[in-house]
Amino acid sequence: MGDNQQYDKSIEIWKMKKLIKSLEAAKGNGTSMISLIMPPRDHISHVTKLLCDEYGTASNIKSRVNRLYVLGAITSAQQRLKLYNRVPPNGLVLYTGTIVNEEGKEKKVTIDFEPFRPINNTLYLCDNKFHTEAIKEKRHNYLRKTAELATQYFISTSTNQPNVSGLILAGSADFKTKLSQSDMFDPRHRAKILNVVEVQHGGDIGFNEAIKKSSEILANVKFAREKLLIGKYFNEVNQGTGKYVVGVEDTLNALDSGAVETLIVWENLDIYRYVLKNSVTGETVIKHLNKEEEVDSDYAVEDKVLLLEWLANEYRRFGCASPQTRIAMRS
Repeated sequence: MGDNQQYDKSIEIWKMKKLIKSLEAAKGNGTSMISLIMPPRDHISHVTKLLCDEYGTASNIKSRVNRLYVLGAITSAQQRLKLYNRVPPNGLVLYTGTIVNEEGKEKKVTIDFEPFRPINNTLYLCDNKFHTEAIKEKRHNYLRKTAELATQYFISTSTNQPNVSGLILAGSADFKTKLSQSDMFDPRHRAKILNVVEVQHGGDIGFNEAIKKSSEILANVKFAREKLLIGKYFNEVNQGTGKYVVGVEDTLNALDSGAVETLIVWENLDIYRYVLKNSVTGETVIKHLNKEEEVDSDYAVEDKVLLLEWLANEYRRFGCASPQTRIAMRS
């Protein structure tokens, strides 16, 4: 897997984690939020029939408001399923319903995606929240199994102590870090961790890659990569080459002109991208504001999205690589 593919995969995983976190936080009125999970072996026709039956049942809900919410959510689920001829190889997850946002306003949402790994759970629930437990459960079980195997292989049955001098945890994404920090990971193992290494391949190739990287670095390779990128940035600054920009507006202007080769963004950047329309002239403008800044009363908000999320979706359109989301913006 090349660097760009690895970066794309990391960004997709980050977007999935962020999506699940937002789903967990979403709240609704009554039982207006549907959580639907289909395993790979399921059939779209089976779920479509289930929704038809549920529609008939929901028609008898006494509360008119809640009845309309639930019927609307079921209809949205039915419409979204029409986009699929079959359940994807890893299964299908669908969330739909009316949620209440931070401003107390209602918003209809429909979200569907294929998990990164096959999911065997089947779920259909109407509630005042979205249920993500089944998605997280598979990862939790895999984490537990890995921790159990580590104890089986690396703890001596005769001495009840580690039978290795040190451990190196290697892999892609954040699973290796989750494992090292998990309560399921034996504390005797944790004391033996020498390095946590980011690798781009699995199997023997990834194993050899981890060995090679661990012979050269003492810290997590992710932070070493960040240090290298920031070092290159400061070299440009110190040499006065002019091949860099700092700050949101200057960086985005450089992006628009196609001048950015590498983009580095702080992962906690709390700035939103607004698409605004002047209520008098009809003019459309784009503004980048933090939570404390207010939108001019002359403008109506057409779209609002976290700038970091927008960049994660759009960076490839500008022809740049986005290997890290942690430090700053530069070109």
